[in-house]
Formats: sequence, structure tokens, C-alpha cells
Amino acid sequence: MIELCLASASPRRRELLASIGVDVDVQPVDIDEAPLQNEAPRDYVCRLARKKAQAGADLIASRLPVLGSDTVVVRDDEILGKPRDQRHAAAMLRNLSGRAHEVLTAVAVTGPAGLLETCVTTRVSMREITEQEIQAYWMTGEPADKAGGYAIQGFAAIFIERIEGSYSAVVGLPLFDTAQLLQRQGVALWSGALNGGFA
Repeated sequence: MIELCLASASPRRRELLASIGVDVDVQPVDIDEAPLQNEAPRDYVCRLARKKAQAGADLIASRLPVLGSDTVVVRDDEILGKPRDQRHAAAMLRNLSGRAHEVLTAVAVTGPAGLLETCVTTRVSMREITEQEIQAYWMTGEPADKAGGYAIQGFAAIFIERIEGSYSAVVGLPLFDTAQLLQRQGVALWSGALNGGFA
């Protein structure tokens, strides 16, 4: 039974929600994702998550809770979004190569409890990536629509030396934190069949 509207076309977020037993009605929204002048990365990603959730709520006729989320890669306080082209993707990977960066994922959920939100920061360390690897990785097609130009759950896994924080947040949705928000909005998770769900 569908209990949540997902205001995103991301198949990764849909798969992550399915992994905790939440079926969703996918309702992608179109919002302006340009950062505001001097906007801090955390403020930016939280604002987009809220806007997506609110836009999704405006779209649907049902009273389903609506989840909006956004993920950004941040290096030296610079937001690294989706690459514009191959050159841009290569430049981002060179910037991340051999260094640590942060991945910020914000989640906002509208519903009976109002607008609830959270933001999770994960520290990701990459090994040195060769120029040949950067070019070969682009040819896989994977970096084209990924924040920071890489997908931790895909071929780029071989570049990741370690992470500190939530792996699922880097993929697109911090499941522990998201589950807490969904429960507060009355959304049943897989554990709903076991003693009434989470305590």
C-alpha cells in the first residue's frame, strides 16, 4: 500500500525507501536549484529539500505525507553539483582525488506533524585517481547525473578509501534519520508488522 509521496525522480531514493518497506507514489517536482548569494552549503541543501517537499504537497490531491530530499558534495565550502559536461566532471574528480570531502543530504517530510526535516553530513575520503581512470569513468555514463560527478554505489566504489557517517546518505537518503521522520508522520515501515513498529 502506498503511504508516501516521493517528490523526486531519483531511482536511488525510491530503492532506498523500498528497502525499509515504504512504497511510494513518485511525483517529481521542478524547482529552481540555483544557490542564493553567499548561501552556506547546509542552508542550501536544507532549503531545496523543504522546497521539494512543499512543491510535492502542492501537486498531489491526496493527504499522503510528502518527502523531499537533496544531496550535495562539498569541498572547501564549495558546492559540487551535477557535472555540466565531461570536462566539468573531470575537474571535480581531480579536485576530490586523494582528499576528503563532505556529502550533505537533507530530508524534509510534510504530513500530519507539519514539516519535519533533518540534514546528515558524511565525510568521504578518496584515494588518488589517475587521469586514465577519470576518463574511463566518464565513459561508463555513471557520473553524468551525480552530485560531485561520482556514485559511491557504482563503479566509483573503487575510489572510496573510507567514509565516516551514513553510507545511504551518500547514495541519496540517510535511512536511519529518514525512518525517524517517517514514523513521526505516521508512515508504516517494514517493522510495522512487528509489535506496532519502532518504539
